[in-house]
Amino acid sequence: MNAKTKIAFVCTACGSVQPKWSGKCPECGAWNTMVEEKVVKRSEKVTTEARREPQPLTAATTTKIERSRTGIEEFDRVLGGGFVNGSVILISGEPGIGKSTIILQVLEKLKGEKFLYFTGEESEEQIRLRAERLAIRDPRIWVASENNLENILYQMENHRPSAIVIDSVQTVYSDAYENVPGSVTQVRECAGRLLRKAKELGIIAVFIGHITKDGMIAGPKVLEHLVDTVLYLEGDKQNFYRLLRSMKNRFGPTNEVGIFEMKETGLIPVGNPSDFFLSERREHVAGSAIAVSMEGTRPFLIEVQALVTQTTYGTPQRTANGIDYRRLAMLIAVLEKRAGFPLRTQDVFVNLVGGLKIDETAINLGLVAAMASSFRDIPLDPMSVFIGEVGLVGEVRSVPFIEQRVKEAVKFGYQKIYVPKHNLRLLKNDSDSKIIGVDSINHLLGIAL
Repeated sequence: MNAKTKIAFVCTACGSVQPKWSGKCPECGAWNTMVEEKVVKRSEKVTTEARREPQPLTAATTTKIERSRTGIEEFDRVLGGGFVNGSVILISGEPGIGKSTIILQVLEKLKGEKFLYFTGEESEEQIRLRAERLAIRDPRIWVASENNLENILYQMENHRPSAIVIDSVQTVYSDAYENVPGSVTQVRECAGRLLRKAKELGIIAVFIGHITKDGMIAGPKVLEHLVDTVLYLEGDKQNFYRLLRSMKNRFGPTNEVGIFEMKETGLIPVGNPSDFFLSERREHVAGSAIAVSMEGTRPFLIEVQALVTQTTYGTPQRTANGIDYRRLAMLIAVLEKRAGFPLRTQDVFVNLVGGLKIDETAINLGLVAAMASSFRDIPLDPMSVFIGEVGLVGEVRSVPFIEQRVKEAVKFGYQKIYVPKHNLRLLKNDSDSKIIGVDSINHLLGIAL
């Protein structure tokens, strides 16, 4: 082994280096994140960079951010108005979810003289076949099956493209490091050098990344800290929709969401998600309720379905699709304790239509209404909407962005909008819809069922 090489253990979560393995990282506390790495000591160098003296914040010069819009409205929305020139974007998601597809579509729409697409997982022929399936025949897109860092940096310098794509960043390696491609050291160092070159040349760089079985971006956490924007493409591959979500954005809002429909010709933007997710709803059926979710800065209506039926096993089943199982268990307990529903002998199944996954608590009131409707086998008014968080004592608590949520419900013609009573003071109703404030689940169920 090289005299300058030693074995250490690197945390994939925080990047800390430890001399011996441990189940828990002593720096960040994460479990099972220590991996063995060959650490190469770098020779000491005298920096040749000019010294930068500190200056008052008010004296710092600012430049106007220049953006390159793609014309794909949902994609531009997530980025905050389009790509910022010189920015580095990391897009990740499950295999086969459509990451390469959406990036090819973006390159076709993006303004620029030349784009370089480096792939370490597929051949040039495979990329061309995908492009032909998407009806993309753009001579500005150049493809290379290359994952050697030094070769990629040379091509960037030689061609000076408007944008580059690295598919995927975990496959890139440098001859300067003995570690295998995908290791913590290779990913961290290669991504850092690619980022610096992109900034130096002022070009847009898009890194496509893998995710782990836990849904986390593969590689060291420092990769997410290095880039300017982190996007996550999600959705059930058995369904036809995809959500593009911004987890980090230095040049725009975070948690913004773009919605796409997967078709044979690629990912098609969905400009009206409320209409999209309610298009197949059946009315006058027990166990169906409409709630309003906020994804980023946009509200959209979703159908919440519940099925409550007598259990045929010793232990009642609890199944939650689209929400956290523990939240379902909590709402069942609240319905039983505070509203007198004997659900301990009932199987309860809850589903968010379309395969959506929603974490926010503002849909709790819709979940409670759907479960109560199914248990009593009484349909809710199909023109009603439920907005609110439910607490452990059965109270209906206020939620943020209540005005945007109500406006979305009014826009689609819903006549009864149930909201937390505390939120009423923030609302001005200039429509024909009736906004009803409720302070508890008993209050709600007494007037809605």
